[in-house]
Amino acid sequence: MKKDIHPVYHKDAKIICACGQVFEVGSTVKEVKVELCSNCHPFYTGKQRFVDTQGRVDRFKKMTEKVAEVKEVVSAHKSKTEKKAIKVAKKGASAISATKTKAPVRIKPKKTKVKKSPPKKKTASEGKKAKKKK
Repeated sequence: MKKDIHPVYHKDAKIICACGQVFEVGSTVKEVKVELCSNCHPFYTGKQRFVDTQGRVDRFKKMTEKVAEVKEVVSAHKSKTEKKAIKVAKKGASAISATKTKAPVRIKPKKTKVKKSPPKKKTASEGKKAKKKK
């Protein structure tokens, strides 16, 4: 192993968390500062701290409000169609038969053309062999 190319190893290096917890470990860095440790991490403590990054929660709430508005408009539209159906039912069977119905459209599958591969080209050695046989 070459000398003087490896970093210095500190057996008593300290890891300091934002919560105040200090761990002594071995490292090439004398002191390391971290934001979370096993003492304060929500996964280990069972406490959940919510950090809103870039207003994602607000954007989600706005999106759900828009969806709710659209649902209200759609439900209002359904009530109008229900009212029309009731009026038609009151008029009787003659009104129902007068409405036009469309027959279902059948879609035919497209025919695909099979492409033929071009004939193989003979190499120079194959051409010479064919001449010799003749």
